[in-house]
Amino acid sequence: MSRLAAVVLSSGLALALLGAVVPAQADPAQADPMQAEPSTPATSEQSGATTTSAGDRRTTPPQLRRQGRWMVDPQGRVVIVHGLNLVYKHAPYVPPADDFGFGERDADWFREHGFNAARLGTLWTGLTPDAPGVVDPAYVARWQRIIDLLAEREIWMQFDFHQDMWHETYGGEGAPDWAMKRPLPFSLTPYLPVPFPMGYWTPEVSTVFDRFWAGKDGLLDGWVKAWEVAAREWRDQPYSMGYDLMNEPWAGLEWAECLLTGCPRTYTHELQPAFTKALKAIRRIDPSNLVWWEPQQFAGGQPLDTFFTAVPGEENLGFSWHSYCPDVFLESQGVPASNVENCWEFARGRQRHALEQGEEMQAATMMSEWGATDNIRAIEIDAAVADEHLMGWTHWAYKRWNDPTTADGNQGLFTDDADPTTVKQDKLRTLVRTYAQRTAGIPETMRFDTGNGDFEFVYRPDPSITAPTEIFVSPLHYPEGWEVTVDNGRVVGNGSRLVRVRADGTGPVSVRIARR
Repeated sequence: MSRLAAVVLSSGLALALLGAVVPAQADPAQADPMQAEPSTPATSEQSGATTTSAGDRRTTPPQLRRQGRWMVDPQGRVVIVHGLNLVYKHAPYVPPADDFGFGERDADWFREHGFNAARLGTLWTGLTPDAPGVVDPAYVARWQRIIDLLAEREIWMQFDFHQDMWHETYGGEGAPDWAMKRPLPFSLTPYLPVPFPMGYWTPEVSTVFDRFWAGKDGLLDGWVKAWEVAAREWRDQPYSMGYDLMNEPWAGLEWAECLLTGCPRTYTHELQPAFTKALKAIRRIDPSNLVWWEPQQFAGGQPLDTFFTAVPGEENLGFSWHSYCPDVFLESQGVPASNVENCWEFARGRQRHALEQGEEMQAATMMSEWGATDNIRAIEIDAAVADEHLMGWTHWAYKRWNDPTTADGNQGLFTDDADPTTVKQDKLRTLVRTYAQRTAGIPETMRFDTGNGDFEFVYRPDPSITAPTEIFVSPLHYPEGWEVTVDNGRVVGNGSRLVRVRADGTGPVSVRIARR
């Protein structure tokens, strides 16, 4: 995550620098006999698989695939994710098994609050720390503990080769020590640390990235080999939603051009060739899981085009994009011309562009980073605009974990990462939403009012899908329970925070949920 790099530089300042009403259970713990919540994926109608546990790889696991702009589950239902980032940027690059890190209590917290996805910082340096393509089994085991906890609770996971400013030498993280090769002439003198994110802009760090994209020093091949390792480890992982190849890739020495034009040649000559090489390597091992491409870093904080194109024959590509409104940071710094209300226009523009880029790429789309602030109005705007565009997301971040590469400390959902009672209540109430998690057809509109809990959802049913539409009901917005009204359909399960709906025909189904 790099709000400052992706946001401040997008401003003028940077350019100067460079039918039926059914009462619900009032008690969320009170089970409805119409809806038996599974304790494991083995018996779940949701899973669409015959796995006996999260770790049983002998049969087809539930995973997401692309269908048009959407992610779909094994039954063909459109899946919209509301999730959180889990990226631990300090050695050993995986959250510890304690209260500060991630354990069963955290996984239960995800499920209870309706977060059905996680973006996992499975770092290149952790996966192959000693040599290209040589896996560290201890690192895999540490992550597998968390992966199994999430899979047991049917939480979708994206595997993210997260990086910021390449390596600890430059104040960042991501690349292994064997991939830290200081280029000449810079290596002739000691590196003088430059704070994040300004280190990106230095000639040395930009040169490192240019050499990487060009395949120098075997680094690109080593990165591809690490993705081969990841594919072998997680190709059969239940509740996978695929591989995010690189977090916020840095363009290199042409970064100033990116601020002005979006740097189309960076895509055609660097990003797309490198990502295609990794994609093809993954496909030799894993033919089916989604592979996500991210645009150059500044694209998350300015209204610029991105320039990926489709890969012939590829059916499961994803566009993983970030959204950081410039006015949020500028207002926090007291810049007079800033106004967070401007983020409505910014967010809508980024959503539209993501859908257009996804169509050009023939890719599913997901907003894999946004937020990184305690500004409730800004979070409210981004979440509402995502609903308008039926966009899935993973918010930055679940816990701050002493993040060394961030513009501010206003991220994470807790003031003390080891103490869940310190949750930021207003922030949580804005992020925890009633929303359609799985739709037996095509979603058309979705709206949620965080003030009064009113929810409206319309979808066009697909008669070939036998599994029901599933809507998560927020535990924070209905103190006395809720009522469900359905037109052209009926409720077939209503309790324990999940409303299930079936269509009565082929006409659009309208679902409304309100407080009792």
